Parts: sequence; C-alpha cells; structure tokens
Amino acid sequence: MSEAENRKPQSDEARSAFDPEITSEFAMPVGLTVPRTGGEAETTSEFAVPRGLDVSQPAAGEGEGSAFSVPSTYSAREAPAAFTPPSGVPMVSLIKDLPWQDRMRTMLRMPVTERPAPEPGPKTEEGGPAVPRVLDLTLRIGELLLAGGEGAEDVEAAMFAVCRSYGLDRCEPNVTFTLLAISYQPSLVEDPVTASRTVRRRGTDYTRLAAVFQLVDDLSDADSHLSLEDAYRRLAEIRRNRHPYPTWVLTSASGLLAGAASVLVGGDAVVFVAAVLGAMLGDRLAWLCAGRGLPEFYQFLVAAMPPAAIGIALTLADVDVKASAVITGGLFALLPGRALVAGVQDGLTGFYITAAARLLEVMYFFVGIVAGVLVMLYVGVQLGAHLNPDVSLGVSKRPLWQIGASMLLSLTFAVLLQQERSTVLAVTLNGGVAWSVYGAMHYAGDISPVASTAVAAGVVGLFGQLLSRYRFASALPYTTAAIGPLLPGSATYFGLLSIAQNEVDAGLVSITKAAALAMAIAIGVNLGSEISRLFLRVGSADKRRAAKRTRGF
Repeated sequence: MSEAENRKPQSDEARSAFDPEITSEFAMPVGLTVPRTGGEAETTSEFAVPRGLDVSQPAAGEGEGSAFSVPSTYSAREAPAAFTPPSGVPMVSLIKDLPWQDRMRTMLRMPVTERPAPEPGPKTEEGGPAVPRVLDLTLRIGELLLAGGEGAEDVEAAMFAVCRSYGLDRCEPNVTFTLLAISYQPSLVEDPVTASRTVRRRGTDYTRLAAVFQLVDDLSDADSHLSLEDAYRRLAEIRRNRHPYPTWVLTSASGLLAGAASVLVGGDAVVFVAAVLGAMLGDRLAWLCAGRGLPEFYQFLVAAMPPAAIGIALTLADVDVKASAVITGGLFALLPGRALVAGVQDGLTGFYITAAARLLEVMYFFVGIVAGVLVMLYVGVQLGAHLNPDVSLGVSKRPLWQIGASMLLSLTFAVLLQQERSTVLAVTLNGGVAWSVYGAMHYAGDISPVASTAVAAGVVGLFGQLLSRYRFASALPYTTAAIGPLLPGSATYFGLLSIAQNEVDAGLVSITKAAALAMAIAIGVNLGSEISRLFLRVGSADKRRAAKRTRGF
C-alpha cells in the first residue's frame, strides 16, 4: 500500500482516540455508535414521544389536537357518563297550564345549556329586545317582591319569568337579602350584560305584592301580548297605589289582634280591653319613632312596653285579672312571624346567605321585644308586683271561644299585612282551621306542643298553597296571617318573666321552647307548601288554554 493511502483521514472515533488535543467531556467514547440525524438538531423536547411507544396518527384532514377529534380511549359502546349518550339528552316536559312559579323554578334548577329556549313571541320588538330596559324592568319587579317579604327563590323565579317573556333565555338572576343582580349573555362569544339594584326600604303591603304577581303572570302568558311600555306603565301604577287600609284601621287592628290573643290564652273581657289599649298605645309609639327615623329595633322595643306596663299596673292595683294574658296578647302583635317564615324558607331552599340575614333580622326584632318587656318586668318586680311564672294559662276549657279568637286574630293580622279584601275571608278560615288542628292534637290528644304546632302549620301551608295556585298568586297572603294563632307568645312571656325574677335556667328553657315552636311553624308551612307542589296539580278553570308549545316547554 502506498504512503498516500496510509495518510487517508481517519474516522472521528479514531481521531478522538488518538488526538490528545480533544479533551472535551462531550466527546463520544470509542465504540459507541450514534445514528446520524441528517444534520438536524437532536430532539430534546419534553413533549417528544419516547422511542418504542406507538401512537395512532389523526385522521386525514383533521389537525393534530383538534377539539373535534374522537379521543383514542373513547368507545361508543362503553361511553362514560361525561359524554352525551347516542340517544340524546331527554327533554324536560313543562306543563303549560301550571303556575309560572313552578315552571320557572324548574328551569332555574337546570343548567343553562339544558334549558329550553323560548320562541320569539309578539312581545319581542323588532331587531330583538332592548336588553338594558328588560333587565331594568326585571330588577324593579324583583325589588318590589323582595321588599314585600317574598322568598328569594320565588323572587328569582319571577325575574327569570320576566326575562324569558321578552326572549332573553340566557339569564342568571341572583338574589340576596338587600341586593338584586341579573346577568344576560346573548351567546357564548359575546360579552354578558349585568345589572344590579339595592333594596333599601322594606314595607309590608300584600296588596302590592299580589298586583306584582299578577303582572308577572300576564307577562308569562303568551296570549297577553303585553309590551315593554305597557309593563312599565302597570309597574308605575302599582308603585303609586296607596295602601288599602288607613292608619286608624291599622291601629285598631293591632289592638284587636292583641285582644284576640289574650282571649286565646285564657283572658276575660277586662283582659281583652286592657290588651287592646296596650297594643294600640304601643302601635302609636312605634309610628312616632318611625316618623323620627329611628331603626326598627327601637320601634319594637318601644311598642313592647305599653302592654307589659298595663299588665303590671293591673297587678299592682290588685285587680283580679290575668296580667300574663295581657302581656302575652301584646307580644302576639309584635312577634315577627312573617320574617321568620321567610327566613326558614330561604334556608330550606338553599339560599343560605339570605336566610342567615333574615334570621338575624328576626333575632334583632326579638331582642328589641325582649328588652322592652324586661324593662317593664324589672320595674314591676322592684315595685312589688307578684307575677308568678308557674301559673299556667287556662286555654283548654273554651274551645269555641278559642276558635273564634283565632279567627279574629288571623283577620286582624291580615289587615295589618295590607292584604286584598278578597283574601281576608280565606285566610281567616285558614287560621281557624290551624287552631282547631292544634287544639285537637295538643289538648285533646295530649301530643307535644311542638309536634302539634308543626302539623297545624303544615295544614296552613298546604291550604295556602292550594289557594294561591288556584288564583295564580303568591302564597304569602294565605299563610302568613293564618299562622298568627300559633305564634309562641305565652312561652316567650314566661321565659322573660323567669329571667326578670333571676330564674335564668327556667327562663332559658321557656325561651328555647318558644324558639322550637317558631321553627316548627316555619318548617311546617314550608313542608305543606312543598307537598302541595309535589303531589297536586291545581289550575284555574278560567285561565288560559295551552297555547303553541315552544321547544320543550
């Protein structure tokens, strides 16, 4: 072999082995063969597929990682629950002639993507509805309902019904104790429109509440053809309407309520008159405090003093009357049964923030009543008034008088709530039925007062829901006044009297009994209403017929 052939360049491996100048730690050792990559950089990405792992390639025409490509682990025969079944999602059937509260409540509990979309109706303006004006109308209607004491779920259902009546189906209402908010998103790619409104003033006017429910019912009717301007005009008329009863009627009703409650717990004619005078004086003092801008806590505190003062004065004057019946009657006129029922209802339906706020409001009112009565009781004890908390009220000897007193109590309570005159008779009869059930179970059947109260309140809720569903109205006017005879006035009074006489243990036991009775009332009313919704389908005969059905509606 020639010398030129012997000088042929050696391979890289041999050169690195014999060339002393190559000392890099990245030099390839002798005997290790590395495949050539054609001059490209070596793949070092952490997303690179390891050698030996076979991955199926995506179908032609479909990019790698497409959202529409079927996953490699998906099997049509063994599809997991996360995928839509081949038969599709079952459509929710909503009966058209049911009250709008039931239909809207059903859709509110459904996911947004599964709600049936409404068909464009006559109320939809050209070019689509004016979204800001529809949301403003919705918030104003929700404000009147929430300020009138309606439950949070029913307020949301009403707001949702108004939006759907104008074609806004992708709406999400949100109700808390003092704040109303609603959000509408036209589509998945458009920005949502959100509006809110604060409820600063609350007033009890069930006539206005019934008018708002009628407006929402007309808006939900596909045959009413109520335009946005007509809805605004009717809402303005509702706001301008005055209360159905003047002030002197309300004051008289407050006195008669206390008098009926005193007879209900065993009082006679003198006790009735004393309770009437004490409650009317307390009502006037509360109106005076309200005119001066004092909070409701001080209004309840001042209103609780006159009945207790009159009862203590009769005891100091050695008048042979039951002072406890006078004070108990005054407490019946002040106990916040409406707010208690609404608070417990919100808690049972899942609106825990609103429920906590309502129950906190009830607690403040109750503390105000306790403070007003305790001040008078302490004064009476210091003056030598002999008030015995162990004396039981004779309430089991006059069933006919008690039933009449319970009906009078419900009647006056309905007047205080500013109910429509057409509902007063029904709620009066409902209150008489409630006390009859309670008396039959507790006094004749010797059943515990808590269980008897819960069953009687359940009957009130059942009948109230039936009447409201028949008239397509709110259930509050038919239930709130009817629970008046069941309120724990006597247990509250005896608990406060024991605390005033330094018998704290006995007082706390009686106060706990009063709280248990109050919770039994609220839970019973809500349970009766839910039973009515679940098993009874009641519609008005003179209401509209089923119109053209929308998708799944």
